[in-house]
This record gives sequence, C-alpha cells and structure tokens, in this order.
Amino acid sequence: MRILLRHRPSAGRRLTRTAAVALALSLSSTAVLAYADLLPDRFDLGLFDDEPAPVPGSLPRVAQRIAAGESLRIVAFGSSSTEGIGASTRAASYPARLEALLRRALPQLAGDILVENRGIGGEAVDEMLARLDRDVIKPAPDLVIWQTGSNDPLRGISLTHFRTATQAAVARIREAGIDVVLMEPQWCPALDATPGADRFRDAVRDIGAELGVPVIRRSDLMRGWIAQSRLTRSELFAKDGLHMADGGYALLAEAAAAEVVRGADAAEDDPEPGPTVAE
Repeated sequence: MRILLRHRPSAGRRLTRTAAVALALSLSSTAVLAYADLLPDRFDLGLFDDEPAPVPGSLPRVAQRIAAGESLRIVAFGSSSTEGIGASTRAASYPARLEALLRRALPQLAGDILVENRGIGGEAVDEMLARLDRDVIKPAPDLVIWQTGSNDPLRGISLTHFRTATQAAVARIREAGIDVVLMEPQWCPALDATPGADRFRDAVRDIGAELGVPVIRRSDLMRGWIAQSRLTRSELFAKDGLHMADGGYALLAEAAAAEVVRGADAAEDDPEPGPTVAE
C-alpha cells in the first residue's frame, strides 16, 4: 500500500493556467519559444530542461484579483526604460504594450486592467524613493514592477546605499499589501563601459532572491535576443547606446507579462488536504 498526496488545481490556478495559454497564443511563435522558460513549470513545452522554478506565493494579491475576476492595477515604476525613452511613441513603451498583452491574456477581467507608467528618465534610487509614496504607496495598486539600477552606476551611487535603500523600499511596498516584481538594469554599451555596473545588476538579483521577489533578468534576456537573432542591435538599442528601441520594448513587455502570469500561478499552488490511499 502506498500513500499518495494528490494536488488539485484551485480556481485561481485554473484561471492563471488559462491566462498563460492565452498569453502564449498572443505572442509570435518565436516569442513563445523564447519565453517558455518564463511560464510556470506545469506549462512544459518540451523545449527547456532547465526551467527555473517559480517563486512560491510571489504575487498573492495579483492571484487573488485574477481568481475573483476583479480589476487589476499595475504601476510601472522606474527611470527612462519605464518612461519609454528610445521608443518611437509612448504607445511603444513597455508599460503600454504590457497592458495590451495582459488584457488579451486575462479576458475574464473584461479589459479592466490598467498599467500606469510612472517612469522618469535619469532617476537613481534616491529620486525614485522620494516619490515612492506619491507614485506607488498612495495609489495602492495590486502590483508594482520596479525597474532600477541603471542610472546608479552611471552617477557613482554607492552600491551599499543602493542595496540598503532598495531593500527598505521593497519592504515598505509589500507592507502596504502591494505585490512587487523587480526589473534589473539593461545590457547596453554604455553600462558595459561603466566599471562596476554589473554589480548593480547582481544586487537586484540578490535582493529578489533574499526577499522572495521575482526579478525580470533583462540583461540576460537582451543578450539572448541578439544571440538567437530575434533582433538586430539597431532593433534592440536606440542610437544613444543606452536605451532600448521599439523592438526591445516589445519583447520586454512580453517578458513582464509572462512574469505576472507566472507569479500569480505560483501563488495559488495549494495541495488538496488529506492523503489518498492507493493499493
């Protein structure tokens, strides 16, 4: 006789599984391949053997809103990559594209999804924290996607200060009942030429791991898009060598949408209570 613990998908999980499928269908075929490793483990496309496990319970508020069929409000918080510097129009920025993608991926919310762009170009961590209450805490969104760590090395900000300030801010956001996704700095010629810039990228990853917060690994994604010939450098980078262009923002929005769906799915992974006896 053996005892089996069976897992039954909850209502929230069924919704987010549907959302992941809808999201995959909304992307191009090559995008589905490139982002298979960003979807939950149970969406095994047979393409990647080293899929990273989703963070358990990483986006509980988002999962709750989706499961209840309620509106979803997201604040895209950050600097120029969030504002959309380098994009041809504001509609080509990643937050605008993210909103459109999530509306297609979550039809049960009847389009009641808002992604507010709260990016201001050139800001480092202290300037973003100065408007944290106004742009993140007070509006009380369900989720904030915080893009950070790009301008700090360019402006000589202390790495220790960056880490401490970012950790404290993430804690404040979560204490307010808001889910958090971090987005690391971009890969670009300007940062490659800045000594120590990679340490800020690694700091964002470390903070995510320490606090159980998902991190969109933008640097790795961008390198992968070039390596896979999904974008040329002129399609990925703006002419200034620092910001992304329309092609890069489009794929970044797909990565962010996949992370939202994935984090909500992980938050609903509850086993069915009680063992089942099988002979």
